[in-house]
Amino acid sequence: SYKFLRKILFLFDPESIHKISFRFLKIIFLLPNYLSFWQYFFRIDNNKLKRKVFGIIFDNPVGLAAGFDKDAEIFDGLSSFGFGFVEIGTVTPLPQDGNPKPRLFRLPKDKAVINRMGFNNDGVEAVTSRLRRKKSKIIVGGNIGKNKLTPNELAINDYEICFEKLFNYVDYFVVNVSSPNTPGLRELQSKEFLNDLFIDLNKLRSNETIKKPILIKISPDLSKEKILEILEVIDTNNIDGIIATNTTIDYPNLKSKNKNETGGLSGAPLYDKSNEVISFISKKTNGKLPIIGVGGISTPEQAVKKIEAGAHLIQLYTGIIYEGPGIVRKINKKLLNQEL
Repeated sequence: SYKFLRKILFLFDPESIHKISFRFLKIIFLLPNYLSFWQYFFRIDNNKLKRKVFGIIFDNPVGLAAGFDKDAEIFDGLSSFGFGFVEIGTVTPLPQDGNPKPRLFRLPKDKAVINRMGFNNDGVEAVTSRLRRKKSKIIVGGNIGKNKLTPNELAINDYEICFEKLFNYVDYFVVNVSSPNTPGLRELQSKEFLNDLFIDLNKLRSNETIKKPILIKISPDLSKEKILEILEVIDTNNIDGIIATNTTIDYPNLKSKNKNETGGLSGAPLYDKSNEVISFISKKTNGKLPIIGVGGISTPEQAVKKIEAGAHLIQLYTGIIYEGPGIVRKINKKLLNQEL
């Protein structure tokens, strides 16, 4: 069972295990008939799970959050694990190494992870070349950010570069201005910056024949006033949705030995906080603004509560590290049973 495997995996450094797991998955995904084999165990196909959100039909509402398949290396294979969609990135115009290692820490007693990765990725050219070879029908979101060395006053250029280069290869975009691990990035959650950015992105997408949805991913640490400001900007610029939430830097009462590491916290301690943000946004927009709910889901019951709080779709990441890929099937089964 996955619990036994997790014990072994948790003996090693988290980033090394991520790399080893990726290599292993790449190999098994190359085997003939792998898709149908894994789908048999993990996937549930049922029309009742389908969702139409911001103009896209999702096979089911359970997605993989950004950060897992940053560089679009195994998104095709991941489709066989039962996800309704996979978000790649965060992608920046130029490749970058991210922050010094170690920068990823498990907190087993808290069912959490702290990371300070810093947008390590292969850059938009490499990511685009992989997406170009897409074989499956999985819906892919493109999470875009700015390079660390790009000053905030030039940040719009970075988002535009990624937007234009990825446009033909992703199904929707996520503007990431909420990671705590790139210095000054969260300052871009300001009304002024977002207005300017969205005006420019709207101009770029108006030249295209297909309208690609744009979402914004926000921090769970924003004040209610700040969230209202962002909702106003979303409304003014016809932005298609919001992802609530990114990781938090406000984490009291942790029990694990890595609790004092700096970075963004994900997993169980973020669960209630992200639900509060989802619920607040849902009420303020009368449930009309599409919300992707992410943060701390590790059981089917928690997934249901996220949707009841107002999320139209949900995403997992840390929950998969602790529960294994089988959690996707369990959640979809629960959603079917509850007819959500």
